Amino acid sequence: MKKPVHSDVVEEAARTALKERGVEIKDIAKIVYEMQAEYAPSLTLKECEESTDAVLTKREIQHALLVAIELDKLAEKNMLSEPLQSLVESDEGLFGVDETIALGSVFGFGSIAVTTFGYLDKQKNGIIQKLDTRDGKHVHTFLDDLVASIASSASARLAHRLRDLEEGRKKSDIKKREDEELIG
Repeated sequence: MKKPVHSDVVEEAARTALKERGVEIKDIAKIVYEMQAEYAPSLTLKECEESTDAVLTKREIQHALLVAIELDKLAEKNMLSEPLQSLVESDEGLFGVDETIALGSVFGFGSIAVTTFGYLDKQKNGIIQKLDTRDGKHVHTFLDDLVASIASSASARLAHRLRDLEEGRKKSDIKKREDEELIG
């Protein structure tokens, strides 16, 4: 039996793949800020970056990112078989598998993440818009949706954290709850 891949290796690979595709944590955090600033006037971009970073520690997110980016890269190299190659390369509107993978990864963060994902999938805020715009060289059929998923999850995580703080929960209790939620 093959030895399992250590989770640190998987996390580093997912973060590296994201950067190689031109996406920084700050890019996603800006979307999180847009989504949450109305509800939390004292919110900072740093808090949004921390929430985005925390979401990226989740294995399910890392796995989805690795699959998504790999499929996009294979499509760029024309290495998928037809008709899948054409569907992915053109980001066919009725394809939906890209959204399905991304939507599956938001379920760990509750209904706020799910509804926020639907909104971001339609609106294409920030870096999502850049990824969704075809430039002839790059395919981001899966990545744009995964970035929306990460932003949605980070927004939901932040919304729950802010409510916990409003309710007077101790930061140590909040951290414990968040750490438990990051398993998986």
